[in-house]
Amino acid sequence: MVIAIDGPAGAGKSTVAKYIAKKLGFVYLDTGAMYRAIGLKVYEDGCGVENTERVKELLDDSVIDIKYVDGTQTVWLDGKDVSKEIRLNHISKMASDVSALPFVREKLVSMQRKMSENGDYILDGRDIGTVVFPGAELKFFLTASVEERATRRYKELIEKGQQADFDTVKKEIEQRDYNDSHRKTSPLKKADDAIELDTTGLDIDEVCARIEKEVNRVLGK
Repeated sequence: MVIAIDGPAGAGKSTVAKYIAKKLGFVYLDTGAMYRAIGLKVYEDGCGVENTERVKELLDDSVIDIKYVDGTQTVWLDGKDVSKEIRLNHISKMASDVSALPFVREKLVSMQRKMSENGDYILDGRDIGTVVFPGAELKFFLTASVEERATRRYKELIEKGQQADFDTVKKEIEQRDYNDSHRKTSPLKKADDAIELDTTGLDIDEVCARIEKEVNRVLGK
């Protein structure tokens, strides 16, 4: 069984997906982390996303692995654990930029499908229910106000010891929303058969309870 969770940045997709995966015994695949890994590689190379030929070279030479270490999902790029590096704020912006490149999406979507061929998986991203797994048994589209999502992101950065300015974080989220929904390849949008959940003002338990109820309904529990 495949569960797809889509939605804009900061809507709570990853947090919810991890919780549900642990509760139901599914494997959680953080697809956004894969784009972050490529974004990190492009950033460290310094070529910029405009140099598409160089980005293609970097992509072709990249090996991305999702591993579980002591029960925690980690992201490996070319044999190195980059789980922390890919969460830095400037890499979030780079991930959004590289994800707009059609050839990057094509390769990573192929990888995501291959990874999820066997077993029960829950995946989150921007186009899981529309492009990656349009036939997923369950699809959810999580939303929240820009103010709420900026607040969550700001708190997350502060808790990690990173410097952050709320207004800057809010503008970055608004820009990511625009970029993700206006890109030519696989733009962010709600699948016709997805269940939309506005998480503004809701805690993790409330959101997960709703999703778990739908999963149990499909499983006949």
